[in-house]
Amino acid sequence: MIKKILVSQPKPSSEKSPYFDIARKYKVELVFRPFFKVEGITAKEFRQQKISLLNYTAVVFTSRHAIDNYFTLAKEMRIAIPEEMKYFCVTETIALYIQKYTQYRKRKIFFGTTGKVDDLIPAMMKHKNEKYLVPLSSVHNDNVKNLLDAKKLMHAECVMFRTVSDDLTEEEVKNFDYDMLIFFSPTGVKALKQNFPGFEQGDIKIAAFGPATAKTIAEEGLTLDLQAPSKDYPSMSSALEAYLSKHK
Repeated sequence: MIKKILVSQPKPSSEKSPYFDIARKYKVELVFRPFFKVEGITAKEFRQQKISLLNYTAVVFTSRHAIDNYFTLAKEMRIAIPEEMKYFCVTETIALYIQKYTQYRKRKIFFGTTGKVDDLIPAMMKHKNEKYLVPLSSVHNDNVKNLLDAKKLMHAECVMFRTVSDDLTEEEVKNFDYDMLIFFSPTGVKALKQNFPGFEQGDIKIAAFGPATAKTIAEEGLTLDLQAPSKDYPSMSSALEAYLSKHK
C-alpha cells in the first residue's frame, strides 16, 4: 500500500499542479524534497565559453532549469532575446514553461513527446538553416552533440547551470519512511546513495523520469517500478496517477 511518496523536486508553486489532485484523489501524502539544488553559472563564467546568445536563431531546451538560466543570463548581460527566436523542447510541459519569460507562440515553439532530443530531430530538420544553441548542465555527455552532428545541423552546446548536493538533515534521515521515491535526474539517485550509504530498497517503489535517470537506478542496483515519459504518459504526474489507479 502506497501512502507516502517522496518527489525529489521542489514543491510546485501553483495549487493547480496535478500532484495535488493525485494526493487528494488517492489519499497519499506527497513530500517534495530535492536531493540536490541547481545553481546557475555567473555571466562571467558564461562569457568564458565564448558563446554569444544572439549568434543563434533557435534554442534546444531539455529542462526547465535550462530555460530559467538561459533567460536569467540574458537579463544579467542585458541581452534582448529577439521575438523571432525559435524554441525546441523535449516535452510539452517544458515548452509551456517558456511563457514564464516570453509570449507563447505556436509558430516558434516546438516540442516532443518522449523527453528525448531524438524526438525533436524531424522538427529541427524542417528548420535546418537555424543555428541551434543547447544549454546544458555542467555534468553532461556528448549524446546531443553527436546526434546533431550526424544530422549536419548547425549547433553549439554551452554550460548554463550546475547541480550541487543538498544533503538531508539528521531529522530527515531519521524519519525517512517513504513507500515510493520519484527521481527526475541521475544526480538525485546518486544523492540518495550519498545520504544513505547502506540503502536497501525492500518494498519501496521507485519511479524515474527520463532514460538517463532509469539507467542510473539500474546501475545503483535498484529496481525500477515506474518510468516516464512514455507514449501514453508524457509526464510523471500522469504516469503516477495511472500507477496508483492500478495498484490502489
